[in-house]
Amino acid sequence: MARKKTVRGATPALTALEDAGATHGVHPYEHDPSSDLSYGEEAAAALGVPAAQVFKTLVADVDGDLVVAVVPVTGTLDLKALARAVGAKRATMADVGRAERATGYVAGGISPLGQRARHRTVLDDSAETFELVYVSGGRRGLDVSVTPADLLRLTRGTTAPLAR
Repeated sequence: MARKKTVRGATPALTALEDAGATHGVHPYEHDPSSDLSYGEEAAAALGVPAAQVFKTLVADVDGDLVVAVVPVTGTLDLKALARAVGAKRATMADVGRAERATGYVAGGISPLGQRARHRTVLDDSAETFELVYVSGGRRGLDVSVTPADLLRLTRGTTAPLAR
């Protein structure tokens, strides 16, 4: 895939991809606030890609620290698996306000890339079955496609089986 030039500063996620020189695609779509679909399912439908290839970014409180989990929109995050993956005892979903403040993004548009502060990131290992995965580009109605390897490199992330 050719490197797509983005408008510098369009979102912190796009800036992070550009600054890293990562090959990526930018995929805007019309977000429908009245849709019955989840943000990720809506993105998959709008972009015409399999939902298993679209990943949602979730923020969890793991033994008091925030950890970012990136899982396919077709599944749910197994909090016990996330805790095991980072060598912790307990994980719960972070309060939405805390997640928004820590990442700099709004719920439904939280990207694993370009967050306000670096958080430990774990990508579901199913991502490795795809040449490209789609994640939020930093706002509702914007996804980016990136290789799993680049996503892991840019987030300094690891992989583990997280989804059920």
